[in-house]
Amino acid sequence: MSTTTKPPAGPLLLTQKRIWIIFSALIAGMLLSSLDQTIVSTAMPTIVGKLGGVEHQAWITTAYLLATTIVMPIYGKFGDILGRRNLFLVAIALFTLASVGCALATDFWGFVVFRAIQGLGGGGLMILSQAIIADIVPAKDRGKYMGPLGAIFGLSAVAGPLLGGFFVDHLTWEWAFYINIPIGIAAFAIAWFTLTLPNKKAEKRIDILGVALLSAATTCLIFFTDFGGKKDEGWDSPLTWAFGAGLLVSAAAFVLVERRAEDPIIPLSLFRNRIFINATAIGFTLGLGMFSAIAFVPTFLQMSSGTSAAESGLLMLPMMAGLMGTSIYSGIRISKTGKYKMFPILGAALTMAAMLWMTTLAASTPIWVICVQLFVFGAGLGLIMQVTVLVVQNSVPADQIGTATSTNNYFREVGAAMGVAVFGAIFTNRLSESLTNAFTGAGASADQAAQSTSTLDPQALSQLPQQLRDAIVNAYADSLAPVFWYLLPFIAAALLLAITLKQIPLSDTAGMVARGEAVGGEEAELLAAGLAGSPAIGSSTSAVPDPAEVRLAVKDDDGELVSQGR
Repeated sequence: MSTTTKPPAGPLLLTQKRIWIIFSALIAGMLLSSLDQTIVSTAMPTIVGKLGGVEHQAWITTAYLLATTIVMPIYGKFGDILGRRNLFLVAIALFTLASVGCALATDFWGFVVFRAIQGLGGGGLMILSQAIIADIVPAKDRGKYMGPLGAIFGLSAVAGPLLGGFFVDHLTWEWAFYINIPIGIAAFAIAWFTLTLPNKKAEKRIDILGVALLSAATTCLIFFTDFGGKKDEGWDSPLTWAFGAGLLVSAAAFVLVERRAEDPIIPLSLFRNRIFINATAIGFTLGLGMFSAIAFVPTFLQMSSGTSAAESGLLMLPMMAGLMGTSIYSGIRISKTGKYKMFPILGAALTMAAMLWMTTLAASTPIWVICVQLFVFGAGLGLIMQVTVLVVQNSVPADQIGTATSTNNYFREVGAAMGVAVFGAIFTNRLSESLTNAFTGAGASADQAAQSTSTLDPQALSQLPQQLRDAIVNAYADSLAPVFWYLLPFIAAALLLAITLKQIPLSDTAGMVARGEAVGGEEAELLAAGLAGSPAIGSSTSAVPDPAEVRLAVKDDDGELVSQGR
């Protein structure tokens, strides 16, 4: 093992009370990140209109996803070798400070830079929360903790659109980021006082070269897909293929470095684990499809349906209600039955059905139909997202929990960033052309049409003549709906991968217990009650168990090790 744990004054006792205290810190961090996403999605049309970046609006999402994706493996690996507490605090601080920068931005590209910095913090909040849960809760019981996390997303789904719409309609869009400041300070304080986790010290050389090469490969990949999908660059552009060449070179160099690294940031041994590969591939293909749909539906609702920012945000509530409901249900059922395979299968099927239905979106589509579509879409996502993380954590040794969690999320975010870049470019290119035609058809010159297109927001739309307004509404509808056809094959691939996912028993040992860093279960409760010396209990409860004794090994029918001590 590559780390040593600083000896505590006594064993860390994972009593139920302490688990919920630690979990409260994770909930505070997740609330900060999830609330921001729902607010920004609602306010995006106004933000890009005010800052003059309608034709580049995909960059707001791409920049955040790119930054999040780059840092995920870093947080995961460094959490395994250095401990997760201080990293979690750093992630909260980065996210909060970047929110201030977003609110004070005066131009579009400055805003994009601060959104990227937000992503550097958001990636840590996501990965470290998932890894810490695996550290303190056994896999067989972890499903029921999805309920409170689902409730946080549900709360964000209600509060985010209402706040975002209120800020845009009655205050200014900057308040969508000012709101993060008090929440971030509160989350930092809660984590500071309640997140009691051991600190670690790295004994092996940190894989800095691997970090740099992985970051370079990720950046080149996103820029390759983004520039390839743009009208002014395209797939025949030398710049596009320069990024493609950079991707190949950096990816090949990364693999060579990881093969020789003393402690690689992404161990290549993970890719010999069939369950890890399958679950990670599900996340990748799902990311390609789902984030593209989520990123641009609020814009469609505001501009195509003629609703206000607040109303369009509320129309996203059915999706979050579906996601929250199925996430809670699947978590409870997994904890009771120990079976997980059926949920990704059903989730992929529901997501594919919803996306097929969404290809019929038009300016004339009734609002209630859109709400039902979004509910089914969210219900499908809720059956997959949390479950695949649990499957991955359950398939690796306890000392690789953070690395495996972050690698799984990394490939999902790579898929998401690629999907948003490619399919966002398809949407915005179609939209830019349609809007230009709408303005020139109304008598504007080419320069006037370009200027009007770049600064168009819902408020400006409401001031236009009815005929031009109708043309713009139809432009949004006709530009987005066909994109869903391109997303369907990826959801179909996720369904096929879910069908082939292997079912193995869930571990009954928390990660910290398996690594010898804590005592859990009945032993922890007895020690906390001062009963460790009782003759009825025995002396074995007075010390941290040997990891070799508590680590659970599960083998499949072929004798392959598939589960070990989480």
